[in-house]
Amino acid sequence: MIGKGVGISRRGVLGGIGVSAFAAAYPGLIPAPAGAQEPAGDPNRILTSHGFSTFGALKYPAGFAHLDYVNPDAPKGGEMSSWALGTFDSFNPYSRKGRASALSVMPYESLLGDVADDTAYYGLVAHSLEYPETQDWVVFHMRPEAMFSDGTPVTAHDVAFSHNLLLEQGLPSYAQSVKASIPTVEAIDDSTVRFVFADGVPRKSLIGQAGGTPIWSRAWYEATGARLDESRLETSPGSGPYVIDSYDINRRITLRRNPDYWGRDLPIMQGRANFDTIRVEYFADPGAAFEAFKAGQFTFRQETNSGTWSTGYDFPAVTRGEVVKEELPDGNIPQATGFVFNLRREKFQDLRVRRALALMYNFTWTNNTLQYGLFQQRVSFWQNSPDLQAQGVPEGRELELLQEVSDQIAPEILTAEVAMPHVSGDRQLDRGNLRAALALMQDAGWTPDATGRLNRDGEPFTLEFLIGDPNLDRYITPYTDNLKALGVDATMRRVDYAQYTLRERDHDWDMILDGYLTGPEEGTGMAQRFGSADKDDLFNPAGYGSPALDHLISRVIDATTREEMAAGVRAADRLLRHEMIMVPTWYLGKYWVAYWQGYGRPDTIPPYALGQNDFWWSDKT
Repeated sequence: MIGKGVGISRRGVLGGIGVSAFAAAYPGLIPAPAGAQEPAGDPNRILTSHGFSTFGALKYPAGFAHLDYVNPDAPKGGEMSSWALGTFDSFNPYSRKGRASALSVMPYESLLGDVADDTAYYGLVAHSLEYPETQDWVVFHMRPEAMFSDGTPVTAHDVAFSHNLLLEQGLPSYAQSVKASIPTVEAIDDSTVRFVFADGVPRKSLIGQAGGTPIWSRAWYEATGARLDESRLETSPGSGPYVIDSYDINRRITLRRNPDYWGRDLPIMQGRANFDTIRVEYFADPGAAFEAFKAGQFTFRQETNSGTWSTGYDFPAVTRGEVVKEELPDGNIPQATGFVFNLRREKFQDLRVRRALALMYNFTWTNNTLQYGLFQQRVSFWQNSPDLQAQGVPEGRELELLQEVSDQIAPEILTAEVAMPHVSGDRQLDRGNLRAALALMQDAGWTPDATGRLNRDGEPFTLEFLIGDPNLDRYITPYTDNLKALGVDATMRRVDYAQYTLRERDHDWDMILDGYLTGPEEGTGMAQRFGSADKDDLFNPAGYGSPALDHLISRVIDATTREEMAAGVRAADRLLRHEMIMVPTWYLGKYWVAYWQGYGRPDTIPPYALGQNDFWWSDKT
């Protein structure tokens, strides 16, 4: 699979670009609609902690010295240099306008930070938090030493300002839901801020949501008149360890470690932010990027192209040992990637049509012929999770949850064993799948004419596959050829990255290669990615939503134990897989990395991040 060159951790820790800049810019996603049950507990029993975990105890106790996976004695200095594909014209990832650069969220911090070996949050700008058992509100106590990069203090007033700015000028879907869930944010004094949660809304993840809000300088925004919903190259000061140092539009961006970073002695920051500079080189063509890597123009490359990984790393620097090639473990749930249907278009509303089109994608041939047999076929939205991926026949609590929506879903979801989407043969065009697909299309009213083209009421069935990355041609072309064999008027339209971004945001496409971010612990974010209220949101590329899925999401949000949460996710996984909102493609389950000698890393990579910009270091210092 073709990547974007710059990695991102589980929730954007010292991150880069993932599915989109918005996923990094809004790491906590948004609370679900009102109507869920309140957590049990005594509203008068106040809990105080150095972190917050939805389920179970915190891994790291109060007063921990450093994170387990870092090298606390990692040297400071040197440069991390990598690459990104495409263009950029903005440093503001919090707006739909413009195309934000890689690492544009990196200068900013939040009250709570996340780590790469635990699903909990720990104090960052805040040293502690207190909240009642019922989680009706949360108070954060901030570190008085926290400073923006311009030397001004980070205060509770900045936190309240940032929250309100997101509501006023951030993504509309975010603003609408957060306004309904967090109606009051109050700066009690310079170092104390209180978030009050609305009655009748689900409490799960609201503390993490509040603690994950990026913090901006109120003084800078008021002095400049800048807006969060505009594209801009001028940046507000952040409190993070890095600041934007220099840039050349569409060519490179360089971040510099702030020598006066206020948090360098915090336990959570030991062994992290080790490079003096982080440079990202931009390329319009992946081939040119690889040649630049071979020439040493940048020195770290996360590879996602199987052909390049299998045959491209035979240049002299590899032979001499100057370039290291490694496969490292990836404990993340693979992104739910596939060929996504735009369900906002009437022709894709019929499930029989979606299943027929899915049958024409041949994973086996694609993987063996084009990908050197290195990938695995993705079947689940929570692939490889031992308790979140649905398997076999539903039973126990999972079955009970599905029975609650039995009148809204296909009966076979309750009784059938979960299977692969389909199996294909070794030839590009699987004749058995072709016959099955044609039968489905005819059942849906699409019949072949004298030339074999499918039509209904005199209108041909057309499908345009929109892509921006030229390296995708070799994967999309065989699929469109198979669709043509079915009688679909299938075309592939490649546009430049700026136009692709615009058309993607405007839902101006039939099918794209895209996906859904899923994680090891689900909660309120599921509503934005899969809920019907936000089915036109950018986090939900297919535009799918249903009352049955909304109900299952509410059960996930209501869950008070991991077991209950997992049962709800498995039930949702079954429904999503049955509805075939995308054609599942492939996943890797590991990191392919190559880098020029001079980088150091921990012996054990934590499960939720590769961390090259975070906890790797330079051996050349």
